[in-house]
Amino acid sequence: MKGINLYHEIEAGSVEEFKMVVDLPKFSSNKYEYDEEGGYFKLDRVLHSQMFYPFDYGFIPQTHSDDGDAIDVCLLVTYPTFPGCVVKCRAIGMIKTSDEKGGDNKILAVPVSKLDPRFDEITSIDDLPKHVQEELLLHFKEIKKLEKAKYDKVQINGFGSVDEAKAEIQRAMDAYKAKHV
Repeated sequence: MKGINLYHEIEAGSVEEFKMVVDLPKFSSNKYEYDEEGGYFKLDRVLHSQMFYPFDYGFIPQTHSDDGDAIDVCLLVTYPTFPGCVVKCRAIGMIKTSDEKGGDNKILAVPVSKLDPRFDEITSIDDLPKHVQEELLLHFKEIKKLEKAKYDKVQINGFGSVDEAKAEIQRAMDAYKAKHV
């Protein structure tokens, strides 16, 4: 029996409210990735340091980003979900990063109000405590610290606004359509 391909068969939604597919839940030290063509989750690696993801991490289906994969999403959640969970969310900004593969921006998002009203007052990165903002930036630099071949290539270029995040999502949606439709 063939299952649904979470990358190709789930519609992304809009830049205002989009769906994301969770690759790895909050507090995970296992880096799972969804094989976009094969339609299955695989263990990419175990983090090389004593770190964990402080958010659910995944992708927006039917998008194509600069690094060749679907666009990445960091979803601030109250409780971790699970790999394969589809969550409707909205952008509050993005983290501008690049790595050994090139541009690799991360959309920062929160669940829509119906799913978790705790995030209703968070409409941009500026609504997050400064300490949390610093933790988010530090996470993406330090997560590869013990991966010697990758660490020196990681660049963290600060935050992007909600409008920049929405433009990035739209560009990734358009790139997917150009490649697959």
